[in-house]
Amino acid sequence: MAPVLSKYVSQKNALIGGAVAGVPLVVFLLKKYAFQKKKFVKRKAPENDIKYLIVDKSTEGKNNKAHVNARFIKQLFQILKIVIPGFASPEFGFLLLVAASLIARSYSDIWMIQTGTVVETAIISMNTDLFKKQLLYFFAGMPIISLVNNVLKWSIGELKLRLRTRLTHHLYNDYLRGYTYYKINNLDNRISNPDQLLTADVDKFCDSFTDLYSNICKPYLDIVIYVYQLTTTLGFKTPSVMLGYLMVSGFILTYLRRPTGRMTVTEQKLEGEYRYINSRLITNSEEIAFYNGNNREKLTMLASFNKLTTHLRKFLEFRVYVGFIDNIVGKYIATVVGFYAVSIPFMTTSSPLAHVSQNERFRNYYTMGRMLVKLAEAIGRLVLAGRDMTRLAGFTARVTEIMTVLDDLNKGHYIRTMLTDNNTLKEKKLIPNSGRIITKDNMIKFDKVPLVTPNGDVLVEELSFEVKSGMNVLVCGPNGCGKSSLFRILGELWPLFGGTLTKPPKGKLFYIPQKPYMTLGTLRDQVSYPHTKEEMQRRRKTDLDIAQHLERVQLSYLLQRDQGWDTVADWMDVLSGGEKQRIAMARLFYHQPQFAILDECTSAVSVDVEGSMYQYCRDVGITLFTVSHRKSLWKHHDYYLQMDGRGSFEFSKIDSDTEEFGS
Repeated sequence: MAPVLSKYVSQKNALIGGAVAGVPLVVFLLKKYAFQKKKFVKRKAPENDIKYLIVDKSTEGKNNKAHVNARFIKQLFQILKIVIPGFASPEFGFLLLVAASLIARSYSDIWMIQTGTVVETAIISMNTDLFKKQLLYFFAGMPIISLVNNVLKWSIGELKLRLRTRLTHHLYNDYLRGYTYYKINNLDNRISNPDQLLTADVDKFCDSFTDLYSNICKPYLDIVIYVYQLTTTLGFKTPSVMLGYLMVSGFILTYLRRPTGRMTVTEQKLEGEYRYINSRLITNSEEIAFYNGNNREKLTMLASFNKLTTHLRKFLEFRVYVGFIDNIVGKYIATVVGFYAVSIPFMTTSSPLAHVSQNERFRNYYTMGRMLVKLAEAIGRLVLAGRDMTRLAGFTARVTEIMTVLDDLNKGHYIRTMLTDNNTLKEKKLIPNSGRIITKDNMIKFDKVPLVTPNGDVLVEELSFEVKSGMNVLVCGPNGCGKSSLFRILGELWPLFGGTLTKPPKGKLFYIPQKPYMTLGTLRDQVSYPHTKEEMQRRRKTDLDIAQHLERVQLSYLLQRDQGWDTVADWMDVLSGGEKQRIAMARLFYHQPQFAILDECTSAVSVDVEGSMYQYCRDVGITLFTVSHRKSLWKHHDYYLQMDGRGSFEFSKIDSDTEEFGS
């Protein structure tokens, strides 16, 4: 028996057998090492004990499914209608250019196969003249092929940019329409990280779609071209075997890749969480520093990072497992099927190739065999493209999610976890957006308007009072009584749950918070915000006008910096708290609205400067709604609105008998 077995044993076979046998041994040793390491490291990392909640509550308890199915196709076409608006659009033109470049590249491949075959034939047959002629011909074609390849690269890159530009403009038009950007972060809780969706997810969707388009078009065009070329020579039986395999393998791999879409959605959500936690540290850095909370925040950040990396590791392992099957089904078995398919016309006695000379059979096999290899590669790429399609389904679901939420918010609908039971709200006839808003100059009137937070917490059941221009009102009461809620409803940031609200148009109602917002831009932009320099000039306002406003708030010295009005700086950091509050008052003087809401906006300003600013507002006819705890401001107001925090309120005129309270 030994002599019989020995003929199968060679150095090459021994090396292959040893390698195959060694793989399980290596895996066993690695697992054993990992197990021993775990026994020594029993102590868990501190960040593993950190728990936090950043969740889209409207989808809580539901699986984020994203599969290649009819729903995915519908969502994809909805997005494509936005990014490719018509047949005459540049985007559609670039789709055609990519397709044309791919066709040119396929024909370039065929030309190179045919020309290369002739060159090699000339070498084998020792035909010097034919060799030189074909080599020169081959060399002359290289610049054209290089041009085709680079036009393809440029058209794919430009298509990605144009799709991203279209989609980004569409989403930002919805996101920054009215107060939608506020509502998506403060009213609706379906999306916890819109910045991730608007930036990274949109970019990845456009990249994924464009890559998929080119990765599908090229193999598809190759299949059509090579099937045609092969059918004319070998008949349809050989290509039909390959196409049949494409259908079977495509179905199997598409089914196995189904979890990819869901895992892609989860990956993007965890990326968004990690990004959000980092941004929270930046936003609240001062408070965290006062508490010396750096170590606690580090643990939270690492906990978020660990969640992300754990998922990425699972996703990586899944892709490896599926990739293993992909390679077997899409490459190796496809190669075996390809060999079988190419053998059919050469090994069948009834085939036309059975009656030609051996040299002719060799030439046909060499040319057609190369085409069949290309066909097999195209089929393999088309089969593997299903992997990219499943990933695209995940990005499509993410982009569709924010489009749906933005559309709902622009229609006045929002979804939020309610503190008060819906039945209780219905019994009190409190329904979001059921109130009526009337626009009228020089008047603010609340007529039986309930003060209700977006999550259904009722602060005041019916609020009624009327303020006309010239009636300065001081709003007072304990924390949580509804002062800020009143202004949010007045500014149309929160929905109206009933009653009638009469107010001037948006441009004639101005709000200044305790921490004023400083925009990115010049010193001029800080005063004229949200107007640009062009808008300011269109309204016939000059630098001299706003210089007078800076003088009124005693900030004229800011003009001495660098380039005066054109000085660009990080104004949030450059200016002190008091300077920012005075800039905000100069901004109010610039806009000169009918009504101004001042929410503790002079708390860091000295009493004398504060008094002069309030007096100027009265002089120019700006009616004030002021929230403040300073006694010194009572003299600048005619009425007071006091809320007790238990649902009651009092609106009365300030006279000599009124008891002033505050600091």
